[in-house]
Amino acid sequence: MRAFKAPRRGAVLVRQAAVSAILFGAVLFAAFWAVGSVEDRNSREQEAILRDAVRRAAVQCYAIEGAYPSRVGYLEEHYGLTVSHEKYEIFYSTFGSNIMPDIEVFRKGGAAE
Repeated sequence: MRAFKAPRRGAVLVRQAAVSAILFGAVLFAAFWAVGSVEDRNSREQEAILRDAVRRAAVQCYAIEGAYPSRVGYLEEHYGLTVSHEKYEIFYSTFGSNIMPDIEVFRKGGAAE
């Protein structure tokens, strides 16, 4: 009597195909996750770059005119600041003409596109 029965060739092929499909799915998932992670990091960096550009333009305005501007539009009109208003929302709040404004930049939609 045989204690060990060799698996059928068809069962082995099915098992190998299932393992291959699972591994392929895992690799595909990891690739999509990595791309999403890079896009998210890119979006955060773009927000930081824009926030720094607004801050630099406001400081330049203060250095030249002696007062911080009351709105971002003034920086766009007179100091060459370029903002993609379709992509970003800028919250610019002033407390006085001689106090650095609070500047926040957010991507519209809240996520990377």
